[in-house]
Amino acid sequence: MNVQMESSWKNVLKVEFEKPYFKNIVQFLKTEKEQHKIIYPKGNLIFNAFNQTPFDQVKVVIIGQDPYHGPDQAMGLCFSVAKGIPTPPSLVNMYKELNTDIGMNIPKTGDLTSWAQQGVFMLNATLTVRAGEANSHAQIGWGNFTDAVIKKISDEKSGVVFLLWGKFAQSKAAMIDASKHHILKSAHPSPLSAYNGFFGCKHFSKTNQLLALQGKEAIDWNPA
Repeated sequence: MNVQMESSWKNVLKVEFEKPYFKNIVQFLKTEKEQHKIIYPKGNLIFNAFNQTPFDQVKVVIIGQDPYHGPDQAMGLCFSVAKGIPTPPSLVNMYKELNTDIGMNIPKTGDLTSWAQQGVFMLNATLTVRAGEANSHAQIGWGNFTDAVIKKISDEKSGVVFLLWGKFAQSKAAMIDASKHHILKSAHPSPLSAYNGFFGCKHFSKTNQLLALQGKEAIDWNPA
């Protein structure tokens, strides 16, 4: 398969593309398409997180679960939606925390591309979903791929800030070398759990403090 992915990622992940599980993913998606299933995000956006944030530029990692399954929402960056799409509830809560943490005004856009372009790698553990069916592609092999991605970042980089929100994201901590990276954990920003520890976590200011200690440029969290 000719994977449309930024070259530095393509280089570090080339072994994965040849593994049976990845070929099974490709075949599964082809079959879904042949059966006229609608899949999100669009094909050219499946690897958007990789294309917006080259491997060499990754400073922060945010881990989500799977893409939004509503029309025109998913854009290949976890929690993010395209300009003009209403801001989803979890992202609304992220903006609320940004407001109390650093005083940022609530943005009108849910498009977080500017975060990605500053080195915030916004990875969903599953990269595709069938329209209207949350987690419908969770078992097709994407977990093998994104686990390998997380491990590559852990093994080959240092000083990366990992933001693990909720139990699912926190389960990925086992693949991260905490002796050379920074792991910040909190509840998920979902309305169901944000009041259990996401609000008040101050992860956005803490991230910038950790980057500053390494002499790295802070993230401008305002996507507007």
